[in-house]
Amino acid sequence: MGPILGRSMGPLPLVTVVIPCRDEEPYIEGCVRSALAQDWPRDRLEILVADGMSMDATREILARLAAEDPRIHLLDNTARIPAGGLNECIRRARGAFIVRMDVHAEYAPDFVRKCVGVLDRTGADNVGGPAKPKARTFFQRCVAAALGSPLGIGGSRYPAEDAEGWVESVWPGAFRRDVFERVGLFDPNALSNEDIELDRRIADAGGRAYSSPEIGLHYYPRESMRALARQYFRYGQGRARTLLKHGRSASWGPTLPFFWLLGEVALLATSRWQPLAPWSLAAYALATGAEAVRVGRQEGPLAVPVVWAIFPIVHVAQGAGFATGLVRYVLRPDWSPGERLAPTEAPRAEVATA
Repeated sequence: MGPILGRSMGPLPLVTVVIPCRDEEPYIEGCVRSALAQDWPRDRLEILVADGMSMDATREILARLAAEDPRIHLLDNTARIPAGGLNECIRRARGAFIVRMDVHAEYAPDFVRKCVGVLDRTGADNVGGPAKPKARTFFQRCVAAALGSPLGIGGSRYPAEDAEGWVESVWPGAFRRDVFERVGLFDPNALSNEDIELDRRIADAGGRAYSSPEIGLHYYPRESMRALARQYFRYGQGRARTLLKHGRSASWGPTLPFFWLLGEVALLATSRWQPLAPWSLAAYALATGAEAVRVGRQEGPLAVPVVWAIFPIVHVAQGAGFATGLVRYVLRPDWSPGERLAPTEAPRAEVATA
């Protein structure tokens, strides 16, 4: 590997794992224990968890885990959104490397080591790996099948499982500390899409993101239609905000649900003068139905109708979110032209020497 992990003398650099969370009782312990199980030296790892004032048992679980292991530190995220929690963690972080872990995921024991190694090997400013779905329930298996399809989300949020190379954005993200000193923290007004917005600023500053299948992680899909719809509605809003804020999009794939929805609404609104709306909807139903059979049958015959229903839920939610975001942020942008987000004011990092 590169000089950091290939060194023969001196300690490895301190790494800070940052975890934003809110009301994550079913998943928070598994995520934190994934962080504790990393094969990075114990004395070179700190774990900062920013809780968005959870109303369930999340804080009690975190307090218990912190009492068991002094590497865990619980922070209050009064902003209640991921960007605010991440920024609070980064301000407190002492590590030369900052590795994000999101709660709805599990991480390989070498996740931190691989992230640091890929950062070192590539010189990238942000690295991540292809996120592979992992299910606990029948519905989650259906969501994983649908989102694994080319029709899943109108342009994948995550790189393909075998992706290796430079990409628009990665999830969840691992960074050298100086990235935040150069481009600022996560946008505190970003209700979602904060990772892609940050990668947009990194690219504008001449940096790049890199995806490697060496970095192993699994994500858990949402557990209900309602939660899934809310998730993709927020994604759509966030994409619209990022597009308006930066004046361009590195990838137009995630806007396809918006243009599809806009087209269907236009056809329905003008159906008095033309007969295309029923044919268009029938074609959509046929295409998504055939794809539901193709990707859903591996989960059994009962999965096919569920997968078929998931396609329009995701498409409509993301398209409607994008439309709502366009209107909301055109009328009332919550950023200033040319603004530069304040760099981190964290304690001095323990920087590795070659």
